[in-house]
Amino acid sequence: MAARSDSLRLLMLIFITWRGSMRCSAITVDPPEDLHAVLDPGRFGHLEITWRSPSSLMNLTNCHLQYQLEYFNTYKNKWEVLRTPQRTYSAQFDLSKDVQARVFTILNGACTNNTMIKSKDYNEMVLHPPRTGIQDTEAKEFICVYYNMENLECSWRRSVKTPAGAQQRLYFWHKSLKQAVECPSYVLSGGVRKGCTFMGKPLPAFTDIYFCVNGSSPEGPLKPTFFSLQVQNQVKASAPDKLSLQTSSDKQLELRWENPAWKLSVQCLEWEVRHHRVGAEKIHSKPIHTESPRLTLPLSSSNERNCFKVRSRVSLHCVDHSFWSDWSHEACHPVLKTIEATPEPELNFASFYIYIAVAIIATLVVSLCVWATVNMMKSPPEKTVDSLIAKLLPKKLRPGVSKIFSGKKTCNDVII
Repeated sequence: MAARSDSLRLLMLIFITWRGSMRCSAITVDPPEDLHAVLDPGRFGHLEITWRSPSSLMNLTNCHLQYQLEYFNTYKNKWEVLRTPQRTYSAQFDLSKDVQARVFTILNGACTNNTMIKSKDYNEMVLHPPRTGIQDTEAKEFICVYYNMENLECSWRRSVKTPAGAQQRLYFWHKSLKQAVECPSYVLSGGVRKGCTFMGKPLPAFTDIYFCVNGSSPEGPLKPTFFSLQVQNQVKASAPDKLSLQTSSDKQLELRWENPAWKLSVQCLEWEVRHHRVGAEKIHSKPIHTESPRLTLPLSSSNERNCFKVRSRVSLHCVDHSFWSDWSHEACHPVLKTIEATPEPELNFASFYIYIAVAIIATLVVSLCVWATVNMMKSPPEKTVDSLIAKLLPKKLRPGVSKIFSGKKTCNDVII
């Protein structure tokens, strides 16, 4: 009897399930209608996608209506999928590429016996934004670097087909701005704009920021190009400093360094240590990665020198992308002894002046001797002797000496 009762219950459950499934299969789920997009000007491809509920489901009760929107993210080059009870959704698109979106209807609730039903068909939209500007004149190699999370600098390269005299401009927009804003400070090279520096108020982190580089030329407008990024993914930290090496008693070599103060936590940094082992014949090099601003290595007992330098970047645990910093100064163990150079003797100015004075006096004496010799050769011998006697002897001795040189007296005739 109990077995018969269980069989009846089972048959009843199967009948109810079959009846519910027949009820569900009787409901046709159509895709949404009137799918279109509205462009918000001044916001670089900010589109509001809207649609209407299918007319066949307008009078349906006891049902929960949802929509599955799929659109191609032209900045990430992939399809994005989301479900929403709303009939509108805003997204950002690169207007230099086609816009693709499609939407399904999803029905659930008592009307479907709590079974989720998705429409087999979908409503699709493909937009072809107008292509403006001279072909192949768009900016190339656009990149932004957020130096130590203090100064954001973006740069680009002009196309080789950009006409002479063209002037490029950069605009940016994010959700906190009502309209796009032009670059506050351009970077120039030879009078040509090649980048932009964002000074003063920093751009918001963890927010999509959209850039457009366009321009004008005597031949017509340049082709615009669009970019998207988040500034925390563009960080380049300052190079580590104060790198020091110490040896411990257990033959270990301890490395320590510091990073300049900045806004993120030290836990968001990682380091790469470049170890150069300089031997007698060749140099061995290998990178070492660490998440701590210190490193301990076994000290080699050979005669090789161990040299190290460090660089840092924001860890991928905190951001999606970052740049390596510049390398620190290099530190080596053991330190090479420097040979002290013998100091050059300092110039003694007193001796210098004495040497000059002696040289001048010697020159004057030589000049006087030459002058006297020349005069003696030009004058008669007697006159020359008389003039010399007049200059060298007192008046009392002059007559006698003159007679001696003239041959009229001898030396004995001179009475002193």
